[in-house]
Amino acid sequence: MSGSVRNELSGTVHGPSVQAGQIFGGITFRLAERAPVARPDEVPAPTVRCVNHERELALLGTGAGARVGLDVLSGLPGVGKTTLAGEWAARVRDRFPGGQLYIDFAELDGDAHEALGRALRSLGVEEDYLPASLEERRNRFRSCTAGRCLLVVLDNVSLPAQVRVLLPKEPGSAVLAIGTGRLGELVLDGARLVPVPPLDAESGLALLADRCGEAAVAAEREAAERLVGLCGGLPEALAVVAARLAVEPGLTMGRLAGELADETRRLTGLSLREERSVSAVLSIAYRGLPPDAARAYRLWGLIPGRTFDAGTAAAAAGVGVAEAEALLRALAGASLLDAAGDGRHRFHDLVRLHARERAEDEEPEPVRRAVVERVTTHYLALTAFADLAVRRDRLRIAELDAFLRDVADPFAGDAGPSPLAWLDAERHNILAVLRQARRDGLHRHVWQLAEVFTVLFLNRRHLSEWRESLELGAASAADAFVPAAEARLRSLLSRPLMDLEAYERAREELEKAEACAEVSGHTVLRASVAEFGGRYWDRFDPPRAIAAYRRSVELNLEAGEPRGVAIATYFLGCAQDAAGRTDEALRTLRAAREGLSGLAVPDRRMAARATAALGDAYGHAGDSAAAVAAWTEAAGELEAVGAAYYEARVRLRLARALEDAGVAPGAVLPHVARALEIHEAGGSGEAGELRAWARRLGV
Repeated sequence: MSGSVRNELSGTVHGPSVQAGQIFGGITFRLAERAPVARPDEVPAPTVRCVNHERELALLGTGAGARVGLDVLSGLPGVGKTTLAGEWAARVRDRFPGGQLYIDFAELDGDAHEALGRALRSLGVEEDYLPASLEERRNRFRSCTAGRCLLVVLDNVSLPAQVRVLLPKEPGSAVLAIGTGRLGELVLDGARLVPVPPLDAESGLALLADRCGEAAVAAEREAAERLVGLCGGLPEALAVVAARLAVEPGLTMGRLAGELADETRRLTGLSLREERSVSAVLSIAYRGLPPDAARAYRLWGLIPGRTFDAGTAAAAAGVGVAEAEALLRALAGASLLDAAGDGRHRFHDLVRLHARERAEDEEPEPVRRAVVERVTTHYLALTAFADLAVRRDRLRIAELDAFLRDVADPFAGDAGPSPLAWLDAERHNILAVLRQARRDGLHRHVWQLAEVFTVLFLNRRHLSEWRESLELGAASAADAFVPAAEARLRSLLSRPLMDLEAYERAREELEKAEACAEVSGHTVLRASVAEFGGRYWDRFDPPRAIAAYRRSVELNLEAGEPRGVAIATYFLGCAQDAAGRTDEALRTLRAAREGLSGLAVPDRRMAARATAALGDAYGHAGDSAAAVAAWTEAAGELEAVGAAYYEARVRLRLARALEDAGVAPGAVLPHVARALEIHEAGGSGEAGELRAWARRLGV
């Protein structure tokens, strides 16, 4: 990592004050294998029996056929809407040969842009071909779903627009939205509103019999009926009641019904009887927990994010992983915690709210803040290790070596998970941690976590999430008075802003970054900010871009950073070529290629891109033979290093040049065919045009 940074405003930048070795739980969940792209199958399987919703199940999907069906499930929290959707999806799997997509808007904080990104990835669109804007993603989703009969299940929908952007194209497809807000206006889009009522008495008894046994219900029929009524017919509440009956020896339905009736009378201030019932059930179940499990329940309710594994649970509670696993089993046995799959867990929304209420009532503010600090430190350690595993030779402002020194690296060795896959799986939780840590004023943690987290977004196009994480980090760096960190994060922020076409905002962030970098006195950072500025001006003012890249080269030379020199030289050559200064560009790009190839660890990928840029410059200079030779060399090298996206771009330039020169179609075809193979594998929207080109050449 980069050495620690000193400046008059911030002092020395160190890692968090909490020692990671004391609370670090590692990674204890298993990364799920991605479903085959050919037929995604993402709707969670029902884990409990769906009782007495045959009427609703019969209604779902009947509107599809000559059009896309749209149904909206609505009802109280805990009434079983998600279970009902899972049951229906399991029953009708064969009706949707194109597969089943599942989007949980609660995990995405309601972000339709990221929801479309997730859907497109599931349909086979790779990161390099993922459109940037919401409208482009919406159009690409329509194209990907044409000719493909799909079921799309959207959970925790709060806005009609979240549904509209994910309507597939193919008639016979269906969308099932599970509503948490006012979605009645979707009837204008042809939606059918399907209310999900609480269970009636007989259905509630059937659920209790399913969990506790028919003999137990028959033995205390009257008490069982009272329990169903006191639970308001909500399956979530009845599941907790059944769990308590199962785990507490000697507890009868009659005694539990008496406790619940008294608890309901004591609760005030809640408008709905069903809400009072759930709160009463949870309060009774909570009071029945052993002290260590009750404490874990309170503290885990404070974990930001929707899912957590045993390692995160251990960090939150300040205990070892083995103890956390035992406590997780205890809460799951009491039906207060659900299995989320792959070794992770989640609270039902109502249970999480109750757990947080218990923490706010029973734990002092410093204890609650310490939970968030421990969880944030846990994720900082994991994310820092993932960052280093992906790319060690990257500029970093945070000095975390001492922080990580005595902590086991979970990504080390062949047995460790893929760092990018782990970051991708945990990104919603990490973003939730950043939000809560910033609210709690943990500014040093926030900017350091945002900095190491950015490695994911340099490899995955989660643009809105990248933007938010950097905004949080930059604001916390400013609040912590660390100008070097603020400069780094604001310059990085210009990247997603540019991709999202927020150009004016990107320029403002770069101006702030430049000012902070100057204050920091960090030469390599100033060089990096200058390079980011050049990439902004590439779009609007090539001469100004050239000046920015020259400044970056000078600063990298001053700092003794050969890789920084070579990268900035590459961008300088591209800018010179764009400005029509071809002879200069050729000299500069040759120097960039030599610099990249001559590093202690040669950067073959960037050297090949420099060779491709040389081909462009030769072409602009009118030397077609040299251009073809450079592109041919670059394409082969990019294929060798696995840079398929850039390889396809170079092969298409090569194919066009050969075709323009009148070369026989047989010599052009291999390059078009290879580019087509790459675009089809990546789910590119250009694949259709390339397919037509290949046919024209004789395929």
